[in-house]
Amino acid sequence: MIRLEKINSRNIDEVLRLRVQDDQKEYAADNRTSIIEAYIAVTNDGHAFTFAVCDGSRPVGFVMIGYDTDDCWEDPPAIAKGNYSLWRLMIGKEYQHRGYGRKALGLALEFIRSFPCGTAEYCWVSYLPENKAAKELYRSFGFEETGDSDGQETLAVLKLEKEN
Repeated sequence: MIRLEKINSRNIDEVLRLRVQDDQKEYAADNRTSIIEAYIAVTNDGHAFTFAVCDGSRPVGFVMIGYDTDDCWEDPPAIAKGNYSLWRLMIGKEYQHRGYGRKALGLALEFIRSFPCGTAEYCWVSYLPENKAAKELYRSFGFEETGDSDGQETLAVLKLEKEN
């Protein structure tokens, strides 16, 4: 059973060992950097949630979700204010092409729709334009590109509706 588990002392070492394929490295920060960024956000009045994507007890990926902006984020995109972001989504190279990414995205959106930081209108994500796999995955869940960017990354948004 695929599930999200908060990063903790039992899973962090395995999550830190997960790597993407060599040709994907330009698209994804390593998990150590992501966890540090989450810590920085939280200690600067921001919101970040870090999860291991687990198949049973084995971590196969990593998800990080953010909300709003924090005190040290310079020049955030306008969509960030008052909305959720899918900040990171990665599946370890040995676990790719098994449906884990699709399942992890679904679980992340389920968590976001629980509105842990309060209601929001959108969830947004950014990715490099040449990352066709990410673009197609997000599009399949209803994310739509806005024409805006966050640095060199394309922004896409999903209108949130509370699930019943």
